[in-house]
Amino acid sequence: MMKRRGNLLIITFFHFIIATIIASCARMGQPDGGWYDDEPPRIIGSTPEDGATGVKEKKITIQFDEYIKVDNATEKVIVSPPQLEMPEIKVAGKKIVVELKDTLKPNTTYTIDFSDAISDNNEGNPLGNYTFTFSTGEQIDTFEVAGNVLDASNLEPVKGIQVGLYDDLSDTVFRKKPLLRVARTDGRGRFVIKGVAPGEYRVYALQDADGNYMFNQKSEMIAYSHQTYQPSSKPDIRQDTIWKDTLHIDNIIQVPYTHFYPDDIVLLAFQEIQTDRYLLKQPERKDPDRFTLYFSYGNPQLPEIRGLNFNEQDAFVLEASEKKDTLTYWLKDTTLVNQDTLRMELSYLMTDSAGILVTQVDTVDVLAKTSYEKRQKELKKSIEEWEKKQEKLKKRGEPYDSIMPPKPLEVKYNVRQQMDPDYITTFEMPSPLIHCDSSAIHLYTKIDSLWYNTPFEFHRKDSTLREYVFVAEWQPDTEYSLEIDSAAFVDIYGLASPAFKQGIKVRSMDEYATLLMQLSGKNDTTVVVELLDKGDKALKQVRALNGNAEFFYLSPGKYYIRAFIDRNGNGQWDTGNYDQDLQAEEVYYYPNSIECKAKFDVTLPWNLTGTPLTRQKPDAITKQRPDKEQQKLRNRNADRARELGIEYVKKETVK
Repeated sequence: MMKRRGNLLIITFFHFIIATIIASCARMGQPDGGWYDDEPPRIIGSTPEDGATGVKEKKITIQFDEYIKVDNATEKVIVSPPQLEMPEIKVAGKKIVVELKDTLKPNTTYTIDFSDAISDNNEGNPLGNYTFTFSTGEQIDTFEVAGNVLDASNLEPVKGIQVGLYDDLSDTVFRKKPLLRVARTDGRGRFVIKGVAPGEYRVYALQDADGNYMFNQKSEMIAYSHQTYQPSSKPDIRQDTIWKDTLHIDNIIQVPYTHFYPDDIVLLAFQEIQTDRYLLKQPERKDPDRFTLYFSYGNPQLPEIRGLNFNEQDAFVLEASEKKDTLTYWLKDTTLVNQDTLRMELSYLMTDSAGILVTQVDTVDVLAKTSYEKRQKELKKSIEEWEKKQEKLKKRGEPYDSIMPPKPLEVKYNVRQQMDPDYITTFEMPSPLIHCDSSAIHLYTKIDSLWYNTPFEFHRKDSTLREYVFVAEWQPDTEYSLEIDSAAFVDIYGLASPAFKQGIKVRSMDEYATLLMQLSGKNDTTVVVELLDKGDKALKQVRALNGNAEFFYLSPGKYYIRAFIDRNGNGQWDTGNYDQDLQAEEVYYYPNSIECKAKFDVTLPWNLTGTPLTRQKPDAITKQRPDKEQQKLRNRNADRARELGIEYVKKETVK
């Protein structure tokens, strides 16, 4: 009897052990509703100590209470003063080892800004913005300088650009010396430069392409200002919100802290126009009837071409882009079109290492992407398919053709059946024209069921070869008929356009809204205002007159407004130039969306400078969003407690 009772006790003990193990395993994965690990990793020590002075060693070791990882160290971690040789950053279990390669400067505060790169290895809980500081001198410099970098062209936050200080206040230092102290902007375009000594500074931004921490390439996005700053600080109070869960506030507490100034610097970054001229790539001949030269920058003096296996005299029709940086040569002779390889000597202006335009001579082979033999096979195949189709028609006794008609000139008519009164109608030709007969174009207006001839203008668009503009005085709530005779357009290969007819109905005024923006805050008379869609794309553009910008014929919907100061009067936004001390043209956004309704006129006052630049661009059309990583640390246990109907008290982490 005693033996049986002992066996029962042993069995009961083993059941208890097994149940304990299962429960323990269940809590680790939370399938039974246990608590999550929401705590970020905690620093338990470092060598040297954080904030140490008189440091001589270039190796820093930071110890944590759990296994950690560093995400994207090359982009997120930044050392200041800037290191010309990249530091080595390694993770070894529960510690981070940073080894600086540059010689340590005497009497200098060093900061290693990890941003939000550090998180625990299992749950990915981020430590948050963490900076390690030490000094080679006897004291730590503690001032901070903060602000935002925006793209000058559209006020988008610029992520990942370096922002740095100079205590040398000369106008040319940006090209001569590395930045003194640096930081990098986050997803909001926000930067904080730490470890700053007392003094007077200028602030610059640099998208450093070559890692030398100074501006020496036109491809680098930059921002600069002549304003100087003297860092300072004062005690301040901020409000911190304590959340019970994701929906309910537990408490709002007053937290004392040191407020560093300046903290509201705004830098407007731009990229200079690329004026160095060179051939971007080998000439392209995607289509057999033309080849294209792509230059980094245009020049009025066009390249000279000498044919080595063909006669270049009167061989081309040149189509140049407005800036003359893209040049397309149409082959006039079909013999050249059928020639697979065009060997030529190309003479053009190129910028040398000293920035001077010199003549460059290249010998190039321009090859057709599709060979003449393959094109002939494809043509033969299409002819055979056409003949089979005609044979079937013949056998069925239906009308058929015995001769294949020539290929027509397929003009792209940008004409809408439903049209706005201010819509610009264009015709796009697939190839250069040798014949254009405007008398073969007819526009008729319907008045009381009768059709009448209507005047119009037709001309080639400026700075283009193959685009034509059709201009008429379109009247609201009116029907039109656009009719074009066959062979109105004939290209250089003899292809003729077929007849074209398109009915047009101009919409009634009752279908539109009108928007009037009353501008203030700028006395400049060169304000250009743009109406934008939800993709930040300009739909209409007007020049402000007497402080007013008016948009007519707006379809009902939601719009946004942008303006820029057109200093040179060319009707387009222009970038800046550092050497010429020229800032990019100022850009402003109306800070709210604008709802337009049919039959309604909307009038809105707009002080261009009334809202800080960092808060002007509406969130709905801002493409650069804050980093998602900043949202990772969340109190999932509070949510879990709410689901269970119990109170959860978060454990405070002592650091």
